[in-house]
Amino acid sequence: MTKQDAITITGVSTIGEKKLVGFRVLASNIEEFQQDIPKASLELIRRKNEIHNLVEPVKLIGAFKAGETSEEDDGYWSCLEVTDFEQIPEGMVTLTVPEQQYAVLQFKGHASEIYGTYTHLHQWIQENGYTRTPSNWTLEIYSKWSADEDSVELCDPIA
Repeated sequence: MTKQDAITITGVSTIGEKKLVGFRVLASNIEEFQQDIPKASLELIRRKNEIHNLVEPVKLIGAFKAGETSEEDDGYWSCLEVTDFEQIPEGMVTLTVPEQQYAVLQFKGHASEIYGTYTHLHQWIQENGYTRTPSNWTLEIYSKWSADEDSVELCDPIA
């Protein structure tokens, strides 16, 4: 599969509020994030049975703000969606992402290639007359997550 075959722009979608439980990853550079996010995701999958009120236990959701952010919002959240926050497992955090309009790109491939894929999505946003809102939450919704290949919807917030 070529990189171009692995990328499909699916258009614009409004995604409702998401209540997330999982791990927050803090790092000082992209290389650290690329090492630490998979570790946090594997730990989340290992401990998912500790999380109450799961919506879809196989859909891992990553969340981050691409633009300047407060210390409180800094980092990358590797999470699972819940219907309600209840008995949060030790060491995990909660995050509520409000309803937002997104440009969505479907990606299949290795996680290390995701970062570069955003260029295609940002170009599509600009060409189609939308404006990115990097101060809002970006979502990465994984329908398949493994060490070898991911299937993920990259959801970049737009106005």
